[in-house]
Amino acid sequence: MPTFTINGKELEFKPGQTIIEAARDHGIEIPHFCWHPKLSVSGNCRMCLVEVEKIPKLVIACSTIVSEGMVVQTESDKAKAARDAVMEFILINHPLDCPICDEAGECKLQDYAYRYENGESRFTEEKNHKPKHVQLGPHVMFDAERCISCSRCIRFCDEIAKSPQLTFVQRGDRVTITTFPGEKLDNPYSMNVIDICPVGALTSKDFRFKARVWDMSATKSVCIGCSRGCNIDIWVRNNEILRLTPRYNEDVNSYWMCDYGRLNTFKHVNAKDRVDSPQLRREGQLVKVGWDEAFAEAASRIKSFAKDEIAFIGSAYATCEDNYLLAKFAGSVIGSGHIDFMRHTDPEFGDDLLKKNDVTPNTRGAELVGVSPSKSGLNLEGIFKAIKEGKIKALYVIEDDLIASNPELENIFARLDLLIVHATNYNRITDLADIVFPAATYAEKNGTFVNFDGMVQRIKPAVTTVDTDRALDGLSLSRLDKFGTKFDKWASGIKRDAKSTWKILVALSGVLGHKLKFNMAEEVFVDMSSSIDAFKGLDYDDVGESGARIKTKDVEQNVNV
Repeated sequence: MPTFTINGKELEFKPGQTIIEAARDHGIEIPHFCWHPKLSVSGNCRMCLVEVEKIPKLVIACSTIVSEGMVVQTESDKAKAARDAVMEFILINHPLDCPICDEAGECKLQDYAYRYENGESRFTEEKNHKPKHVQLGPHVMFDAERCISCSRCIRFCDEIAKSPQLTFVQRGDRVTITTFPGEKLDNPYSMNVIDICPVGALTSKDFRFKARVWDMSATKSVCIGCSRGCNIDIWVRNNEILRLTPRYNEDVNSYWMCDYGRLNTFKHVNAKDRVDSPQLRREGQLVKVGWDEAFAEAASRIKSFAKDEIAFIGSAYATCEDNYLLAKFAGSVIGSGHIDFMRHTDPEFGDDLLKKNDVTPNTRGAELVGVSPSKSGLNLEGIFKAIKEGKIKALYVIEDDLIASNPELENIFARLDLLIVHATNYNRITDLADIVFPAATYAEKNGTFVNFDGMVQRIKPAVTTVDTDRALDGLSLSRLDKFGTKFDKWASGIKRDAKSTWKILVALSGVLGHKLKFNMAEEVFVDMSSSIDAFKGLDYDDVGESGARIKTKDVEQNVNV
């Protein structure tokens, strides 16, 4: 490969790379505002000016192509002076409102002002004032005074979202961004402009003024809005999720996520309608009871039915570990082959960027771990038909409000003698249930999902439950990272008494006389990898933070869902 020299180091580069790209590949940061690896080059901030040997003027690293033998200096006196001048120019009219700015603590301008600016301004006149708290669209607020005209937001809408809605107007120090006449910033990916804005000009209407970055813990996880499984960070304060932000993974979602996933996949975790303890139906009402009483009642009632009278329904919202234990519970503990799960698709939801028509995170995973009928067992439609005919008398459902998806099931389920449900929130199926177990949400447990094209991805607890606290008892600090969050960042708010579905099934199996020796989600995954070809040889370390692709030839069957 060809080589060039930067700051005295000879490094290789790929033909066609710019200076900033080649430097980045070797861990050398050249300061920048307007450049973004997934957007076109605009070259308008001038923060990335560097000195190149044999070129009399400084050049911008974001658009200058590297050539064989090129010698670049990013820390020469000339380059430093240019950076200082650019920072002074940008800060001339910038307001000094860091203490009240939502971007404080994660602001590129703030960081660069500390690292590259001399701390003084020669500009003593009144700053130019511009409009504040302007609502550009349903989700994005704009503070024009903070904008540095980097054009990232404009280029994102044009090039990534394919929805040109923003533009520059005016000139000189009066330049600002606005929407085109009659337009709003309301494309399905509009909130990504908040993430890529290098200052506090664009902020989230939903998150605005709720917390500072240093007040929250950030846990790496996966979005559950569709089968894409966008990589995300879950931001938590006082045991409450305040926001989700996209996490870079070029094999899944690059730098982006959709507004639906960002706003609609976490609020049920914070909701007041959470199922927070086991419940039994007595005299027509659900009554809160202890776990032991709930397990004893469930075991006793399950034993009263023949194995062919009991059916099980898994969930594409539940993890691979949860579904795997349900399949094992149905087959090995109960001896029933009647098991399946409901697919949830929305033909209007998907698009050509990230969103998929399959609006669940783990359809592929549920299929792979065996949530499907045995040769003599009934599939989903067969189960519903058998309930109407009185052949299936007991139904065990995990983490899916089937009635919300198909209201006709309400009358069918009313014919059951026993309905056991694992639920995170009260819903239409819990209204009919005889026994309700509180299930942990995706933000409260360890586990894995498999996305539409076969990428196995980890989720970790960002919010604590009573069960999480028990699991932490006696655990060394060095092992706490398995739970996804720094120990000193664990929230102190309300903790619900909910458990992972696989844990509930392990405990119930024990009451029924079958010991399943799993104490951690990782142990369930190891058992999966030893018995299911698609997961062969994988463990949580292999999956890591970026995921691991499963080893099957038929992954493509779900690509278009």
